[in-house]
Amino acid sequence: MSVEKTDGLVVRQTDWSETSRIVTFFTSEHGKISVVAKGARRLKSPFDAAIDLLSECRIVFIRKSSNSLDILTEAQLKQRFLPHGQNLYTLYGGYYVAELLDALTEEYDPHPNLYLTSIDTLSRLSKDGDPKLTIVRFELAVLREIGQLPAIDACGECGEMVQTGRNYTFWVSQGGLLCTNCRRPEYRHNLLQSETVAILGQLADESSSPHLSVTSQQFSQLHSFTTSAISYVLGRRPKMLRYLAPPSR
Repeated sequence: MSVEKTDGLVVRQTDWSETSRIVTFFTSEHGKISVVAKGARRLKSPFDAAIDLLSECRIVFIRKSSNSLDILTEAQLKQRFLPHGQNLYTLYGGYYVAELLDALTEEYDPHPNLYLTSIDTLSRLSKDGDPKLTIVRFELAVLREIGQLPAIDACGECGEMVQTGRNYTFWVSQGGLLCTNCRRPEYRHNLLQSETVAILGQLADESSSPHLSVTSQQFSQLHSFTTSAISYVLGRRPKMLRYLAPPSR
């Protein structure tokens, strides 16, 4: 056993007993961890509200060497996610961040850059701005960190580089694009205009400016691209996507 200290974001909670909970953190140093928070369900919990969903905490836990669960001993609240105003999209967006971190990362597989991106994403969702692109940026960051970011610079079949003014489709199972010459009938609905592909490249670039403007059609294509890729990796659609779909035209 060893005592560990780290910063962590609460991404899931489940009841474990009448008085305790299992809390899943996505941490800066250890990746995803699940710990028993003894007494967390009591009226006077030793952790107060520090382990609410999407709270960032400084935690101390006992890491077990066996298959038994680690034990949370301290949790000091650093900041709590607050959605912007009455915008439910930002609230659901925060829940979506938690769902993806829990579903797409492995226990004790650290991703310090993704941790920082997650905290930054929640911060942006708390402020006035376009939450839709903030979510797309996060989806692309997750895919990049787990090695599943689709190739968007060339056709996945013939290798021709993406060209301005042309349309492409997303080949989900092969993680790339198809040009008009290589397009298959079964992928005809996953349309991406070259302008949307260029926006994807900017959003996927960690050093790019966060200030972009897109049309409703472009966002619909962006949303289809990222959610298709994530759903393919997961083998299912994330639960929170039902609340984040673009309005039907």
